[in-house]
Amino acid sequence: MSAPNKSYDPVEVEALKPEEIERMRDEALAAFAAADSLDALQEAKVAHTGGTSPLALANREIGALPPHAKAEAGKRVGQARGAVNKGLATRQAELEAERDQRVLVEESVDVTLPYDRVPAGARHPLTTLSERIEDIFVAMGYEVAEGPQVEAEWFNFDALNIGPDHPARGEADTFFVQTAANGGSAAGDGGTESGVVLRTHTSPVQIRSLLDRELPVYVICPGRVYRTDELDATHTPVFHQVELLAVDEGLTMADLKGTLDHMVQSLFGEGMKTRLRPNFFPFTEPSAEMDMVCYVCRGESVGNPDRPCRTCSSEGWIELGGCGMVNPRVLTACGVDPEKYSGFAFGFGIERMLMFRHNVEDMRDMVEGDVRFTRPFGMEI
Repeated sequence: MSAPNKSYDPVEVEALKPEEIERMRDEALAAFAAADSLDALQEAKVAHTGGTSPLALANREIGALPPHAKAEAGKRVGQARGAVNKGLATRQAELEAERDQRVLVEESVDVTLPYDRVPAGARHPLTTLSERIEDIFVAMGYEVAEGPQVEAEWFNFDALNIGPDHPARGEADTFFVQTAANGGSAAGDGGTESGVVLRTHTSPVQIRSLLDRELPVYVICPGRVYRTDELDATHTPVFHQVELLAVDEGLTMADLKGTLDHMVQSLFGEGMKTRLRPNFFPFTEPSAEMDMVCYVCRGESVGNPDRPCRTCSSEGWIELGGCGMVNPRVLTACGVDPEKYSGFAFGFGIERMLMFRHNVEDMRDMVEGDVRFTRPFGMEI
């Protein structure tokens, strides 16, 4: 029996020829080198290393070769595929390095750039001061009460013992609101018959609180009020007030005095004192004007020509607002028994308080909206 003819090769596969394998390898390496992005490299990777790539198809043809030819063909294809994979890895590393470098440049933050190119805003100091006053009394157990700014005359005047002939009820002091029934809807002349006004103080909120809440009542009433004043350095037709009302059993002027002392010390610092001077208000009896010791000279300028004080004119005291014990007629109007309950109240203008605390000389600065006025007060909360 003759031996097998190992030199005879009846199969000749074109894709497995050495020159074809080299051409496939070189095309793959050229495609990788030409890729200018990771996405383009991914497309070249699929085209030259995927299951349908030329080298992958050539590798399948090895099975058609006779046994003695498979080893050599497999070696050629394996070396070519190894070179292609190495070229792919090298190019991918290069493109990833370029991407990382580009990200560092494009997304970098220069921490040496100015941080305050955009001017910082500021809350209006009237808002800040009003909230600070609220916080003082909320900490003492009071509640913040609010009410409408367009108010009925009964709440604004009658319930507060302000009679029909009181000067404050005239158009020289009060904005009356016309209604549809009397020919309009604006504040001005001809609205006195409507019985509707722009509230001249926040005292109507106190009346509403007594009517709506269970006794005892401890409320603070901040808000915007309206009077027919001309706008000048010390007056404005629209301004802000804060009023306090406490109604309970056994309240006295001593409770009022202690509350006032605590308020001015919280706003102006320790050691501030108050005094009460007799006065008259329809809604309180007895009534008093509340003064506080001058926060600049602390009273040391009185009788001291060597140390004059421009803030208090060397009087040692600054008038802050009105106060007193709630008039029994007001309690009766709200359905409260004045034989069982007593109360005290006080009120003052927030604009005036702001002028005291920060030496603001012109009230018009508060309403003109100039950021150069509000910005120095900052964003205190």
